[in-house]
Amino acid sequence: MSRRVYLHVGAPKTGTTYVQDRLAVNAKELAGHGVHLPTTSSLVDPPLAHFRAALDLLGQDWGGTPGHADGAWDALVRRIQRRSGTVVVSHEILAPATPAQVAKVMRDLAGSEIHVVYTVRDLARQVPAAWQESVKQGRRWSYRRFLDRFVKGRTWFYRAFDVPRVLGTWGAGLPPDHVHVVTVPPSADDSTGDVLWERMCAALRIDPAWAPVDSDRSNRSLGIAETQVIRQLNRRMDRRAMRESYYDELIREMLAQGELVRRRSAAVTLPPDRYPWAQERAERWIEWIEGSGVHVVGDVDDLRPVAPDPEETWHDPDKVGTKRQLSTALDALAAMTREAARRPDPERQLTQRVRAQVQRVRDR
Repeated sequence: MSRRVYLHVGAPKTGTTYVQDRLAVNAKELAGHGVHLPTTSSLVDPPLAHFRAALDLLGQDWGGTPGHADGAWDALVRRIQRRSGTVVVSHEILAPATPAQVAKVMRDLAGSEIHVVYTVRDLARQVPAAWQESVKQGRRWSYRRFLDRFVKGRTWFYRAFDVPRVLGTWGAGLPPDHVHVVTVPPSADDSTGDVLWERMCAALRIDPAWAPVDSDRSNRSLGIAETQVIRQLNRRMDRRAMRESYYDELIREMLAQGELVRRRSAAVTLPPDRYPWAQERAERWIEWIEGSGVHVVGDVDDLRPVAPDPEETWHDPDKVGTKRQLSTALDALAAMTREAARRPDPERQLTQRVRAQVQRVRDR
């Protein structure tokens, strides 16, 4: 049985949500062309199955009830082994895997032709997006503190973005032409998704026409006021006293990726004094890519941050005016109130079920 497995291991904040959803919504069409997105159950869609498998592989357990990812990696491997043709596994949290974890992947998939795909983006856009994502996930740190830790390599996101480290680990033992770097185009217009998709298809050796249905999913960015309100909300809440899945549903999905992205405030951008560092790091990573012989889809120039106009005003996300935060917070409160009114009362539901049960007993 001939099988080629593509492991799309990240990086985060490089359009992975869009790519994963477009693959998923076109899964049946792709399967007709011999391209498979394995899942662990007919009730679990591929992105969720791949997320749980990645958690299990990495020894992590978050985003759901305790133990929800146990056994997911082995279950996914069994599904992969039943397929022939092309198999795609995609999740960005795989990027900072350790050498031991990557070695396990290679052992488990022995007998397959293994390829690694890594999407990369310039740090001037990627770093601000990473801070926003960490806040969406419940972190409380200021933008300045995040940046200070990031440039020292002391955050999870840095380990996931560090091109030489990630590809040095995932590409160990693989031929260079089995490691594919896909650059994210610099433009932020509506064509970005299409260009990224075409580049991903080139890396995966699939025809874009095999996935005709576009995705309407994206992990959109918040402005400085909206991010600051979510951060302040995180500071007021005791994360240890609640299930993270509930937090994700109410705060991350409904507010941070729903209600608040519709607002308009200044974008979170890299501070002007951080551009020299970002540009130096980009040159180092480009040099590594070009010297490694890996397959590049796109243009390495896409990774070079373009410094802003010196006359352009930079807005500090840690210094958002009180009135701006109040307006944003009131919008968030209104959204939460509407959501609370929409949801059925659990106590009332229980009472109704008990009454129905009593009535059934009486009817006997």
